[in-house]
Amino acid sequence: MILSSILKTNNILKKYNFVIYNNYLKINYFLSIIEHHKLLKKLKVGTYSSYLENGGRARVTSFLLNYLYNIKFFDLYLFSNKKKEKNEYYINENIKRILIKRYTIKNLIQEITKKRIDIVIYQLSNYSEINIFNTLRRINIIFVQHQSFLFWVYSNYTYFKYLYKTYQKSRFIISLIHLENDYIFKKWGITTIFMNNFITYDYNHSFPSNLVSKSIIMIGRADDIFKRFELGIQAMEYIIKEIPESQMQIISNLTNIFYLQNVINNLILKNNIKFYDYTSNPEIYFKNACLHISTSISESFGLVLSETKIFGIPNIMLGLDYISIKKGGIIIIYDDAAESIAKEAFKILLDNQNRKNMGYQARISMKHFQNEILLEKWVKLILSIYYYNDYQKFRESDIKLSEKESLEILQKQVKLLNMRKRNVSINDIDNLIFIDNNY
Repeated sequence: MILSSILKTNNILKKYNFVIYNNYLKINYFLSIIEHHKLLKKLKVGTYSSYLENGGRARVTSFLLNYLYNIKFFDLYLFSNKKKEKNEYYINENIKRILIKRYTIKNLIQEITKKRIDIVIYQLSNYSEINIFNTLRRINIIFVQHQSFLFWVYSNYTYFKYLYKTYQKSRFIISLIHLENDYIFKKWGITTIFMNNFITYDYNHSFPSNLVSKSIIMIGRADDIFKRFELGIQAMEYIIKEIPESQMQIISNLTNIFYLQNVINNLILKNNIKFYDYTSNPEIYFKNACLHISTSISESFGLVLSETKIFGIPNIMLGLDYISIKKGGIIIIYDDAAESIAKEAFKILLDNQNRKNMGYQARISMKHFQNEILLEKWVKLILSIYYYNDYQKFRESDIKLSEKESLEILQKQVKLLNMRKRNVSINDIDNLIFIDNNY
């Protein structure tokens, strides 16, 4: 009996060690510096999202959680204001969902503390909440910047000043923009690491558009004034004069779009522009589209842009030459004129070979953005912060934009800022003068 008990115990230990060793091999594949004995404890990683439906941030959150779930070394938590809903983006049922009925930063921190979360991924831009998180020393907070600094300059300059002053006191920050991560934030004394977003479609399982029809699409929050959908609508007034059969499909939440409907009616475009309610599967509109127009005043990554590119659809966008997916199948315009959009649209809509070439370049350029590589970087980031406080060394290993390329991009953005009545110089941005002074 004693011998039998010893053998049984040995078998259990062997199985346990086998599981631990497999976990070790998987994590060690991502981060060679982690030692074997430190893998015996699962890391509790949590993030907050008020909901998981509509919008790019909710979609990216679902992808982040599901990819991290594949790394069995992590114990994942989602803190949310809402229970699971029918139309929300999928997350694995084994990811723990903690309901915060009445959201305040105090309630969130209480839940985080109660669950003994090791790493918190905070994805909002609330500077007062970031200030509170900055005072916590027992919890590691990773702040994700989902907007460019230009968004705040255009939308709320006062908020911009407070937000980036607060980021100067934060330890771990993810930037989605090379220009900011590699150049601007170094000037501002903000320490960040560059990341892309997860790509929401698998390149190898996405079939490119046939590019045959004269169907133009715009996708996003049409009620958001900074998405500027009216510019795309106004461009259609010029496009249909040259190409009467052309159609525009606007895929968006259909609330608060009365202004745009009035613009369409005033330009007599009712037969050429149709609204479609946003869906979590917008690819149904990609099959026959031959052009995507993005009129957003700023972006950080451009999730919709990445999706249309995977489906081989040419793109026109206004001034967004600082995003990481800007190359391949894209025309960038450096003004806000509807006539300029239409002029570039003609080059795509009326030239079959150019349209096909652009579609091919758009699609092939997305092969460089692989979720597996991004997952590896996330794992390295989390483990380097928790185990070795090796964040500085890790972030410095990234390939950076040269100062020359950064200044070339920044110079164009300054011209756009001045064109849009924001009187700023490169020197102002470099030295944070326009934050400290009146604007």
